[in-house]
Amino acid sequence: MFEVMMTLFLLVLVGYAAGKLGYLGGDFDRQLSRLVINITCPALILSSAMTGTLPDRRFILPLLAISVITYVVLTTVAFLLPRYLTKRKADEGAIGFALMFGNVGFMGYPVVASIFGHEAVFYAAVLNVVNTFTVFTVGTMLITGKSEVGKSRFEKKVLYSTPMLAAYLTMGIVALEIDNIPEAVSQPLTMLGNITVPAALLIIGSSMSQLPLRSLMGNLTVYLTTALRLVILPLGVYYLTRALDFSEFVVNINTVVIAMPVATYGTILCLKYEKDTTMITEVTFITTLLSMLTIPVLVMLML
Repeated sequence: MFEVMMTLFLLVLVGYAAGKLGYLGGDFDRQLSRLVINITCPALILSSAMTGTLPDRRFILPLLAISVITYVVLTTVAFLLPRYLTKRKADEGAIGFALMFGNVGFMGYPVVASIFGHEAVFYAAVLNVVNTFTVFTVGTMLITGKSEVGKSRFEKKVLYSTPMLAAYLTMGIVALEIDNIPEAVSQPLTMLGNITVPAALLIIGSSMSQLPLRSLMGNLTVYLTTALRLVILPLGVYYLTRALDFSEFVVNINTVVIAMPVATYGTILCLKYEKDTTMITEVTFITTLLSMLTIPVLVMLML
């Protein structure tokens, strides 16, 4: 597991160096991010059901159920806890978002595939359906603030984005047990999907290279938020869902997804609604860096 995370971390370092040297960054990062989100990541999700052995369709409903329960718990935490972590009212929304949402698309899929196998990307995609819905409803509410809820509108097109459509289609393939997809379709999708992991990690490294040096240090609030996001909340969700008698495999997949560093959507939403990005940027960087250590330890405790 440490070897897997070290491999991923080295790709992040390459992205960081490439960003510093000018090979990555700016418009190139934005275009590459669009390519990953809208083309290679959906291909990765679809190809997860085309590996020769279909994922188990019996896990679809339990995964959706455990995800709903998880985000009900995380929503409660996100609205109640931030006031005790910072004295700055303006930072409470960013901290709540950081506690609630992990980077499933860019980090979750590569890590889950590395730990559980390529077909497990399908299970992560099922979990991400609930994640995506709550990011653009509850997440937007957290970033904009309770007093500005009326200004934030849920964009329904998110539910019909390319990654979500890929998740729906893949669930249909698995549910109907369609296992005779021709290689002329599966091989190009697999090749496209294989771009996702290195490209996503290079983008993360490049985005880190654009941060000011002060962001690399963090502060007490950032580290408390990081401990909650990477360790305490994943372990809490793990023991809660085990107590609710979900299968060990479903619990493990869900816990790994929850243990991801802060979702990059937080920064995007702050920029969109003209909020201060300092806190969300710092906690995103620190959680991404420290997750290279916490995820292997968490997996060793579970497996």
